[in-house]
Amino acid sequence: MKKIWNSFWSWYDSHPTLTLGVTLGLFGLQIIHLIWLLTNVIWTKAFGHALFAPGEVFERILILVDYTEIPALIAASLVYIDDLRKEFSFKAILYLIFLNTQWLHLFWITDEFVVSEFTQNILIPSWLAWIAILIDYLEVPIIYDTLKKFIVSLHKGEVREAFNAISERD
Repeated sequence: MKKIWNSFWSWYDSHPTLTLGVTLGLFGLQIIHLIWLLTNVIWTKAFGHALFAPGEVFERILILVDYTEIPALIAASLVYIDDLRKEFSFKAILYLIFLNTQWLHLFWITDEFVVSEFTQNILIPSWLAWIAILIDYLEVPIIYDTLKKFIVSLHKGEVREAFNAISERD
């Protein structure tokens, strides 16, 4: 098993632009979800009407985006686990905590419960719905940090490495 882990981390470390790009792509999709949360759910609770009410097509897109959250959480966790493998960092620990509180939100206080609470006040206490929303927004500093790491990787000239890794798979 140790050999498999070592092989994985060796590959991971040799393809930083690719791994950061995939992570950023997956996690960046969550911005769509956060915009919906702000313009539909939070805005409705604060002002009594939605700033943006998605139509059926956009709702289907939101559902698809929601399905990318699990691989995004795994990919982003790997970024900070890799950081910790190289050097201890409180930031990496904090971001791993932020990331892994998302599991609580995904499997317990889902968006459906939050929307129901805010529109019908029947399922969960309002303060718990606000905690779920806060948990969702803990993704923002991680998305920003991943973007910074990706840009640094690009500036190091590792774009060729990313494309070579992709073409090797074809």
